[in-house]
Amino acid sequence: MTRLLIVEDNPLNMELVFEISEAQGFIADRVENGEDALKKVENEDYDLILMDIELPGIDGIEVTKIIKSKYKNIPIIALTSYAMKGDKQRFLAAGFDDYISKPIEIHEFLRKLQKYNI
Repeated sequence: MTRLLIVEDNPLNMELVFEISEAQGFIADRVENGEDALKKVENEDYDLILMDIELPGIDGIEVTKIIKSKYKNIPIIALTSYAMKGDKQRFLAAGFDDYISKPIEIHEFLRKLQKYNI
């Protein structure tokens, strides 16, 4: 089974991503902040992480850098409302493997997961 970690502090976005993931047959864990994400990654094996950028406490960019320093093979996709020109490149340069803008479009979300053979 494919395991996802959803790191999102907005309850509506979290529920949407969780419901889509579960409907596709994935096992998904959910956390609302960067500190909890780091704990989950230390204790569980994930095939992919969906990471919000703006989180309480440690932001998604810093969490991604920490995770990538220890677990380079886990793809991390940024979930963000930042959709200006250059934002995607900024997140890729920060260590994210990909980018999904909010509001989340189901078809785009599923296409990104397929890109990682998930």
